[in-house]
Amino acid sequence: MYSAVLAIALAGLTMVNAQAPGAPVPIPGVTGKLGDATVVDDNEAGVTYTAFLPNRTTSDLRGFVAGTSNANGTGVNFAISVSGFPDPSLGPFMYHIHDQPVPSNGNCTATLAHLDPYIRGEQPPCDPTHPETCQSGDLSGKHGNVTGDPFNTAYLDLYLSTHEGPASFFGNRSIVFHTSNATRLTCANFTLTSGDSTGSNGTSPGGNGTVNGSTPPAPFEGGATTAFVSAGAIVAGLAALLL
Repeated sequence: MYSAVLAIALAGLTMVNAQAPGAPVPIPGVTGKLGDATVVDDNEAGVTYTAFLPNRTTSDLRGFVAGTSNANGTGVNFAISVSGFPDPSLGPFMYHIHDQPVPSNGNCTATLAHLDPYIRGEQPPCDPTHPETCQSGDLSGKHGNVTGDPFNTAYLDLYLSTHEGPASFFGNRSIVFHTSNATRLTCANFTLTSGDSTGSNGTSPGGNGTVNGSTPPAPFEGGATTAFVSAGAIVAGLAALLL
C-alpha cells in the first residue's frame, strides 16, 4: 500500500516536471510581504510609455514594448512587437519591467531586479491565474512567455501605473528580455510618447501609493511570504514517512 501511494506521488511530480523541466513551479497562495498588488484605477487616460529596443551588435532583438493607460483609468494596455530572438533552445524567453533604468553605457545588469513594490521576490514563480500575487514587473510571468519569432501580443495589466508617484509607476524604469537561464539579452528605457504623466496620485504602494515612484525603490532580493519547497524535498520527505 505504501509503495502504491509513493508511486502515485512520484507520478504526479513527474507530470509537473514535464510541464516545466528542471524548473520550480508556482505555489498557490504565495504573495508579497506587503500583500497582494492592488488594481490601479486612477491612471490618466491617453498616457503612453514606450521602450524601443536599441540596435546592439550583441543582439538581433528589435522592436518595442508600449504601455498605454486604459481609457477608463483602470490598468495599462500593453502592446509588444519584438523579433530577432536567438536559437529557440535558449528559451523560453521572458521579459520583465526592471526596477532601475538602463544607464547611458547600456549595461542591462545595472537595471537590477524586477519591479517589486509588494516585496514578493522572484521565487517561487508567478502564478498567472492569480496575477495580483506576482511581482508587478513580471510581465511574462503574468501574461505568458515569448511564444514565437516575431513575437506580437497585447493585453491589459491591472497592476501598473502610468502616472508619476506610486511605486507601480513604470515610466522611469526599463524592460529587459532574458533567456531561460536569466541571461539578459537586451534592455531599453521607457519614455513618455503620449499624454501627461503627472496626474493625481493615490494612497497604496501599488496603484494608490505613498511610496514615491519618481526615484525607483531599492530592489528586494529575498523570497516571498510562503516558503518554496522543491519537488525533491517533497519526495524525500514522503519516502521517509512511508518506509
